Amino acid sequence: MLAEELVEKIMKIRTWQKGGIRAPHKPLLLLYTLGRLCRGEPRFVSYAEAEEDLRKLLIEFGPYRKTHYPSYPFVKLSNDDGFWELEGKQVLNTIKDWSDRELIDNHTSGGFTEEVYSLLKKDRKLTYELARIILDQYFDDTLHQDILAQVGLELEGGVMQLRSPDFRDKVLKAYEYRCAVCGFNVRLGDTLVAVEAAHIKWHCYGGPDREDNGIALCSLHHKLFDKGVFTLNESFVLRVAENAHGTSGFDEWLMRYHDRAIRRPQSPSYYPSEKFINWHVREVFRGPSRYTVNL
Repeated sequence: MLAEELVEKIMKIRTWQKGGIRAPHKPLLLLYTLGRLCRGEPRFVSYAEAEEDLRKLLIEFGPYRKTHYPSYPFVKLSNDDGFWELEGKQVLNTIKDWSDRELIDNHTSGGFTEEVYSLLKKDRKLTYELARIILDQYFDDTLHQDILAQVGLELEGGVMQLRSPDFRDKVLKAYEYRCAVCGFNVRLGDTLVAVEAAHIKWHCYGGPDREDNGIALCSLHHKLFDKGVFTLNESFVLRVAENAHGTSGFDEWLMRYHDRAIRRPQSPSYYPSEKFINWHVREVFRGPSRYTVNL
């Protein structure tokens, strides 16, 4: 298999797609496996060994769900064009959903095919390219370094994405160059520092580069927003997740803004779109929300 063929196959993996729902199961499994490969670990990993790591990745970087199923991608990735394979006591029907216990009892292991594994072992740049493609295609850029750290990958030259500079300029102007949550506005000379244009619906999931899909946020609140620590409701009121907690900085930078409206942009035509807010609540927010007195 040529490198170009593998890149095309990875770009075309089948993920659940319906109404903008995020399903990063296969992408996270691939990043986990690329990390293992770069550390020189064996081609196959048993599901018993991988289960806990994959579940942590889904909890940390997938949408909020009461239950996560790392068994699904582990089996079903083998249906994606011949670069992933399974072994175990019995050959599995890869169309069926298998439980954790069934996979463990079957001594199921999975990994890249020998051809793909050998190709990636010889070409470290290709491994980095695949990791970048997966990150860019399925995760907002503020999460990339956290994901790489958790799977044990370090990309040479960092992770870079092409984004429309017009989006940043338009969103910052709409919010008068201040964080919509805390009002942060600092300049070094004429340069605005640490205030960014955040997508509400992520660009990699079809979120447009428009003012109604953007909020000006300081670097801290941008990261918290993309991690799902807080979200907005349809009235632009900030909601903090029940699972969010902390000591130093928690009250000052988060809870003091809970149940308060963000600073609105200067024109109603720039107000965050309800459909993009709903996507963030459903696919990013680590809800449910903390108690609010405004019913």
